[in-house]
Amino acid sequence: MKRLLIPLILFLLLIMEGVALDILPVSLVSGDLRFVSHWVFMFLVFLAIFYDREDTYFSVFYGLLFGLLTDIVYTGVLGVYMFSYALSIYLIHGMTKILHANFLVTILLGAAGLVLVEVFINLIFSVTGISELIWPDYWVYRLIPTVIANILFLLALYPIMMKRLVRWKEEQLSGSRGF
Repeated sequence: MKRLLIPLILFLLLIMEGVALDILPVSLVSGDLRFVSHWVFMFLVFLAIFYDREDTYFSVFYGLLFGLLTDIVYTGVLGVYMFSYALSIYLIHGMTKILHANFLVTILLGAAGLVLVEVFINLIFSVTGISELIWPDYWVYRLIPTVIANILFLLALYPIMMKRLVRWKEEQLSGSRGF
């Protein structure tokens, strides 16, 4: 049962991403600023930092899988989110071998990974002609608000998921089947 919890959480976050902007006040959403919720990616950051060991790549696998699901559900181009999520999570996973997992590192890696994901996505959409937003406007009207909104989500999720993922990792190591 426990092996299904992580994919279930990711699936629920994927569904909630679609309605996230409907929850915000209309005055905030109707302006020039564009928020894109990357809640699945933020949870993948937690997986890479607190759940994966040096020799496991669950977060990268889930990045591929749920990036593809995001592509299927929310975009018309397959592979954009899959590539962006997997590559960014792979880089974050590599950084966790160097950096100690704590609150500040989680925020920094989450923000850096999110910037990477957003830039990859915008670059691919710009090359394919889907997005025609010029880079200075992109930075101001989409990237910065998106990073701030998703870091707030990361901050809200940190106290809930950090200890739980560490415990699940330890149970995975010991082979425990407790819930």
